[in-house]
Amino acid sequence: GSVILELSKEKPQERHLDRQAAQFGAAVAKVEAELSAQIRYLTQVATGQPHEGSSYAARKSCQLALNRLDYARRRLAELARACEGMLE
Repeated sequence: GSVILELSKEKPQERHLDRQAAQFGAAVAKVEAELSAQIRYLTQVATGQPHEGSSYAARKSCQLALNRLDYARRRLAELARACEGMLE
């Protein structure tokens, strides 16, 4: 807003304009950096990747361990049945 006011004057002060433009540029850069960080975070969350504050990695590891346990139980039950069949 200050830049526009200064430009609307008949004789704008270049030093003031430069300072205001630099402040505006810094503000835009800060907003851009924050938006980029949010986009990175949302991309991680949306694709199911582990991210800061997430328990995804621990839950996934636990679920995989439970799946392996279930598979081992099924294979052992099949082996037990096969052994019982051979003993009969």
